[in-house]
Amino acid sequence: MKPTSRKPKTCHFCQVNAQDINYKDTKTLQRYLSSFGKIVPRKRSGVCAWHQRKLANAIKRARFMALLPYLVR
Repeated sequence: MKPTSRKPKTCHFCQVNAQDINYKDTKTLQRYLSSFGKIVPRKRSGVCAWHQRKLANAIKRARFMALLPYLVR
């Protein structure tokens, strides 16, 4: 295998200095959903652990309020 030089993933929410993630902002939340409607893991999205927990709660709240679908067929 060749060594590849990838830039390290940085947390989008840390860059914009976001303290909390709004569940009503569906456009941002959809960035972190897969094509099947699953929450994208940290390894793939590049979000830090603290913001990943906040993001998961915001997505779950948006689903409960029917702003995002639970599953996509």
